[in-house]
Amino acid sequence: MTAHSDRLAWGLPVACGVLRSRPEDFRVTERLGRDPDGEGEHLWFWIEKRERNTVDVARDLARAAGVHPRQVSFAGLKDRIAVTRQYFSVHLPGADDPDWASWSIPGVTIESATRSSRKIRRGTLDGNDFELLIRDLDGNHERIEQRLTRIAESGVPNGFGVQRFGGNNIGRARALFAGEMRRSPSRAKRGFYLSAARSFIFNLVLSQRIEEGSWNELIDGDVAMLDGSQSFFVPDLDDPETQRRARALDIHPSGPMVGLGEPPVSGKVGQLESAIGERESDLLLGLQRFRLEHQRRALRMRVDKLDWHFPAADQLSLRFSLGQGSYATSMLRELIDVAG
Repeated sequence: MTAHSDRLAWGLPVACGVLRSRPEDFRVTERLGRDPDGEGEHLWFWIEKRERNTVDVARDLARAAGVHPRQVSFAGLKDRIAVTRQYFSVHLPGADDPDWASWSIPGVTIESATRSSRKIRRGTLDGNDFELLIRDLDGNHERIEQRLTRIAESGVPNGFGVQRFGGNNIGRARALFAGEMRRSPSRAKRGFYLSAARSFIFNLVLSQRIEEGSWNELIDGDVAMLDGSQSFFVPDLDDPETQRRARALDIHPSGPMVGLGEPPVSGKVGQLESAIGERESDLLLGLQRFRLEHQRRALRMRVDKLDWHFPAADQLSLRFSLGQGSYATSMLRELIDVAG
């Protein structure tokens, strides 16, 4: 079974095309949700990177600043084959600002550096803004626009993209849990394996909900998540306001990020998630042994500010915003078969 479900919510893609024939065709700008406050031990760098891995850029910044890599922080991993903009923070207690304007880091442009009293923490961002260009487009423009309108109005499944799973992170997670690794992985690699295992189980639940037609509606036993928030609650399914909010994409059904603790779901949803957990018991028990707590993730994602045009007959330009943890590739697969 693949890490990413092959099931689609809105039918087969209505076109095909090529993405990332050049890095500038995939642009991402991080929305951190806050700015540096102007003073403190942390120096925040606003950076544009081209064809660079986020972790590698963090190491290069540490080397240039003369600090340990643990003193460099960022909120989220960004695509390598792309042009992306995001903040990095470097912890410099008691030190003056380095001469960062003289640094030469391949594929990196430092646009500004500002002091802050707080470091940037992993995962603490509002989301990302995307600008994509699809080349060699083959498809009827009217059908493409109809599908885009549906996506804007109704959202898409909030699955984890294939980049979450690396080459074989699920296999490595199973080996880690079974004690079959020849050497203990680094803390960073172990984190990737644990994250992939949780994401895999979530995608299985989402795939089942898509098959049953309930990925975008609240059903018996669901817990609902507020759009753009980690908050969740048990909804009153008999309340018309609950259903109105669900249709308006203000609240969403949720799926499990498995770990310790009793899942808050019940009824039909509880049975579905329990069955998948039993089927993947080695991953579930392994995650619990590593003391990860049970969390929830929305099954549906809102695609905000979706705008499009056709620069040429065989090109499609897209602009949109996604919340933290949502993948552009999960939106694109509901629209188009993409190469690259």
